Amino acid sequence: MQETTTALEAAARRLMAEHGDFVTRLCFLYLRHEMDAQDAAQDTFLKALRALDSFRGEGSERGWLARIAVNTCKDMLRSPWRRRYAGEEALRSLPDPEGPPRAQDDTVLQAVMALPNKYKDVILLRYYEGMPLKDIAAALSLSVPTVSTRIARAQKRLHTQLKGWYFDEE
Repeated sequence: MQETTTALEAAARRLMAEHGDFVTRLCFLYLRHEMDAQDAAQDTFLKALRALDSFRGEGSERGWLARIAVNTCKDMLRSPWRRRYAGEEALRSLPDPEGPPRAQDDTVLQAVMALPNKYKDVILLRYYEGMPLKDIAAALSLSVPTVSTRIARAQKRLHTQLKGWYFDEE
């Protein structure tokens, strides 16, 4: 029993050291709340450790963790508690009328987050996390051509949506 616990602890340390920042960033991009992202990342690693024996190594470890993280975030976003809490949180985070203007332009991120989930997922993994197409396909249980198509369609939507924003394109 002691050997199993020690091996599991070593696996947990290794996974978190190698992929902790990646998983936390990915969760933050989905949830847009730091504490929720940390909770989701922790849940991701717990789920991964419970399923470590079932990881067959067909894809990358990073892609496997991304799939778990994306599903964990989606579950959190669907929860009734989250819907109620997120609405209250949004109201509390409104800036004061006399407050300073926003320094950061998040137009592109807002456009990405407004995409349908099937497009948002591939864009976040490809451009915000820098994952190769093969790993994205494994993480989302899709084929590489499907991922490629979704990226192209998402780019087309973003181009239309952001027309005139970048370099005053018309």
